[in-house]
Amino acid sequence: MRVAYLGSPPFGATVFEALLACPRHQLVGLVTKPDRPRGRGMKVEPSPMVLAAQARGIPVLQPERARGEEFLTALAAWQPDVLLVASYGEILRQEVLDLAPLGAWNVHASLLPRWRGASPIQAAVLAGDAETGVCVQKMVLALDEGPLVHTMRTPIGARETSGDLYTRLAVLGGEAALAALDLLASGQAVLQPQDATQATYATKIKKEHGLVDWTKSAQDIDRLVRAYTPWPGARAIIHEVELGVLEVEPCELPTEAEAAPGTCTLTKAGPVVRCGAGALRLVRVKPAGKGAMDGAAWARGLR
Repeated sequence: MRVAYLGSPPFGATVFEALLACPRHQLVGLVTKPDRPRGRGMKVEPSPMVLAAQARGIPVLQPERARGEEFLTALAAWQPDVLLVASYGEILRQEVLDLAPLGAWNVHASLLPRWRGASPIQAAVLAGDAETGVCVQKMVLALDEGPLVHTMRTPIGARETSGDLYTRLAVLGGEAALAALDLLASGQAVLQPQDATQATYATKIKKEHGLVDWTKSAQDIDRLVRAYTPWPGARAIIHEVELGVLEVEPCELPTEAEAAPGTCTLTKAGPVVRCGAGALRLVRVKPAGKGAMDGAAWARGLR
């Protein structure tokens, strides 16, 4: 089956690698975002996805926007049977969705209809979900509302961060994409409509979402730190000092009965911060202008 792929790194790059390694389907073209300045010198360099496609003679399109007559003509010239999309970062118009005979299909990192939207991995960790997964859904002109052709599930580890989960789900996304393409190619695909009454939504993350509110429970703050690692990162104010919070763990409450939320106490096990309910030990932190360090080492250096 002839597959045109639309995706962006890093999630989309892992799915793309799975497609490249699969002999059952032919990648006829890659659509990805224009190359941006990167690295210390801020030079414009091709992404690994583009380099991998070019090395195999696969044509590449890098439009600013996936629309317009010129783009549609170039995409149609590849004569794809199906469009496969993963983390492309743009809402596609109907003329693009209708271009391939077998439709356009999106690899989404959640168990739809739970966590439709832009940040499903972080939302699952933040909510304390026990499991998540990857769905391959038929794309429609509505946010992640199309019927599902294939779903793969996986548990979320008790101490897993969004970064950890992102890596695992990207690999799972490649497996799910190939399974979905096999079903479509064989004519055995059975579409499962989503239950709209069970839908939840994951909004776009902003940097300010990572600010810790110590009046919240230790459980909620622990989830926030793991959900926003590595991006946008959790930040906290402790005794008027701003600190990047890289890793925490629930622990026993400090002995100071009257201490307010946000009070930091240095214990033998390291610095412990009182929360609105419970307490958290600071395992790894990043002071402003410094590198990551052990929480105990940071606390000993305070004046």
